[in-house]
Amino acid sequence: MAQQGKHFNEGSEPISAGGLLTRPTEQNQLDFEIDFFEGVLKRYPDYVDVLRVLGNLLTLKGRYAEGLTLDRRLVQLRPDDALAHYNLACSYALLKRPDHALKTLRRAVELGYRDFRFMREDRDLESIRHDPRFRQLLREFENR
Repeated sequence: MAQQGKHFNEGSEPISAGGLLTRPTEQNQLDFEIDFFEGVLKRYPDYVDVLRVLGNLLTLKGRYAEGLTLDRRLVQLRPDDALAHYNLACSYALLKRPDHALKTLRRAVELGYRDFRFMREDRDLESIRHDPRFRQLLREFENR
């Protein structure tokens, strides 16, 4: 089974927030990477690729509110980026904000996000999966 969770780059394997890392060596590596990318962002605050990776790392660490902040920034910098909107929707869903999650997910799909099979399985979207608006969104766009 493929990993589930936020995407950090087109064509990349998704990262799962649902299965947080538990081994100490992996946590140490995760902390190291977060520190490293935070340092890069201090010097280059609009570095889109770093914002995307750091947002995913923070989500993996369970720091959802911080990930949301970075995802919002990405959408500001890349307003027509379907993947940025998808990741923002994941952050809202992880924070149990269904209205924002569904609105943002709809925008991602309108912008061209089309991995509906993944969307149905993504653990980050678990909090909205049974919402009738989620099912309606899939029905509306899946066969276009």
